Amino acid sequence: MQSVNSGSPPCGVVYLVGVQMEIGQKVRVRRLRDRSSAEVVKRLGQTGIIQAFKMVDASGVGVVVQFDDKFSTWFFEDEIELLKA
Repeated sequence: MQSVNSGSPPCGVVYLVGVQMEIGQKVRVRRLRDRSSAEVVKRLGQTGIIQAFKMVDASGVGVVVQFDDKFSTWFFEDEIELLKA
């Protein structure tokens, strides 16, 4: 996976909104950009673990997050916040 900035970070590392995010890090859902299903809306404020990154358009990167109940979905980088270890 290539980073959205210049240079090549280690595999599984992406720089989003000036913050380095890695697979396995814990994040909190802080907002939703678009209308979403009830299953996704109830994730607001919940924490999950980054499982993967995906290209969502020509220049954007989505973050795939899995929650404790094994439900997973992707979010835009500005919809989540990285939690301090």
